Amino acid sequence: MLEQIRQWIERRRAGLNSNIPPENMPNPKSPGDQLLSECRLIVLDLETTGLHANKDEVIAVGAVAITGGAIDLSDQFDLILRRPELDITKTVLIHGIGTEALTQGHETEDALLFLLEWMNGDPVLAYHSAFDQKFLEKTLKTELGYTKNHTWMDVADLLPAFFPKAHTSGKGLDNWADFFGLEVSARHHAASDALATAELTLIALNKAHKDGLKTLRELHDKLRYHRRLKNIHRM
Repeated sequence: MLEQIRQWIERRRAGLNSNIPPENMPNPKSPGDQLLSECRLIVLDLETTGLHANKDEVIAVGAVAITGGAIDLSDQFDLILRRPELDITKTVLIHGIGTEALTQGHETEDALLFLLEWMNGDPVLAYHSAFDQKFLEKTLKTELGYTKNHTWMDVADLLPAFFPKAHTSGKGLDNWADFFGLEVSARHHAASDALATAELTLIALNKAHKDGLKTLRELHDKLRYHRRLKNIHRM
């Protein structure tokens, strides 16, 4: 990944690619008749300086692609942003990203443009996706003026939608990983968490296939129906 982005930045600065404005990046893809067995999905996780998108900032992005119903380890994104001015004292013990790492990270604009190009407008999945969506959308708007709406799906809803009778010890990523016997190598590391989320997503997609769901629209509708039921039960 580091060599890939180094070459990409060199081409960009030489005027060979990506000197186009962010609004001309690939358009986000809406859920339609794309086959789940063929389409590319982005599974993403962020590390931030805190929990509040209105005052905290993104410091690292980890993501991996699911293509053709399998995790593609050659198609990953794992970068720390160069943001040495940020105060990370409250969260450094959680994510382990200190001042030195932020000083040596990648220029924020370059990293975000590369991320948009790498995502290629494909649907994005995350665990508790509202958190990542708010932070990423804010960062893209602030740093690049980018405001296109991508399709987001929450893996925290996806799992109980397909496994409603699963008895987990809680609703977190670790609880579902334990339930399915998955090992998470390094929690609160963006790339590692993205990979764990992708593994859980594959389990849900395999169940979707067994249940007869074939398209991205059907998956999106299933999630929407699950959220509607959840909201009704809260009343």
